Amino acid sequence: MRVKAVATATLLTLALTGCGAEIAPAGDAAAGSAHYPVTVDNCGAKVTFDRKPARTVTNDVGITELMLALGLADRMAGYVMPDDKGRVDQVAWKDGYQQTTWLSKRQITKEIALEAKADLVFAGWHYGFDEAGGFTPQALAGLGIGSYVLSESCRSGKGPERGVMSPLDALYTDLANLGEIFDVRDRADKLIAEFRAQVAAVPQPERRPRVFLYDSGEDKPYTSGKFAAPEEIIAKAGGQNVMGDLADSWTTVGWESVVQRDPEVIVINNYGSPDAEAKRAFLKSFPPLAGVAAVRDDRIFVLDYVDLVESPRNPAAITALAAYLRGVTTG
Repeated sequence: MRVKAVATATLLTLALTGCGAEIAPAGDAAAGSAHYPVTVDNCGAKVTFDRKPARTVTNDVGITELMLALGLADRMAGYVMPDDKGRVDQVAWKDGYQQTTWLSKRQITKEIALEAKADLVFAGWHYGFDEAGGFTPQALAGLGIGSYVLSESCRSGKGPERGVMSPLDALYTDLANLGEIFDVRDRADKLIAEFRAQVAAVPQPERRPRVFLYDSGEDKPYTSGKFAAPEEIIAKAGGQNVMGDLADSWTTVGWESVVQRDPEVIVINNYGSPDAEAKRAFLKSFPPLAGVAAVRDDRIFVLDYVDLVESPRNPAAITALAAYLRGVTTG
């Protein structure tokens, strides 16, 4: 299999027949079918696939579930994911986890990809790809391994800021691209249509309450700007992200800006340690927040990490948050 990525002024050709690649499973005639080559736009680069990837390695739970929701467990060599990202046994695609391999609960590395004989790594900036650790699409290309970058994490070109499209557009873009890359466009189109209908059917509250997404941090909070999934989850649920004017995805702000914007609801991103209850306790005991409406009125709602990063769980998260916000505005 061969992947070509064409950027604005750069042509990068990745020959995936080298140390990190493995030919498609025997009898897999579709891998070299008339569907190929296919070209998709990934974070502003044109990427061409000459055949269907056979040994994809994914990083993190949301990215993994994009593959599983499309029924692509058989095209995976495995996934890398900490064990603190919530339960995975209650989703429609839960059986997919049993059909592939949990490669590591630690950070994804070139060594993991090589050992898995990966021909494609599906990760994102801050979702596995990282210059400091030397794990980048360019580094993988040097090993003969292709890459696909999560659209939520696309860099804007202005520095480390991420995000070039609205969060749900990122979700639908990745599903459509994966549909082309793996020749399952019918599945992808069906899933996109179902998600669009689910989001469109969410009733809106009488007014749009101000919402702050709290991920972590005590000295300074880590939150969502307008290009991370919570922005559109909040908006489609009928709320207003108080940090929605920040042209970034996940980012750090100051507590003074939170106090100034006086959110009526705080949504906690639940994962790892401290857990949601510890985060709630901190928010309710942190003196600067004592006068903030959400804390004063105890309007704190919890969603899991996988609900709040780009994933096929986003529509269900919108539905759940919308029900809570309707109670806030009518209570």
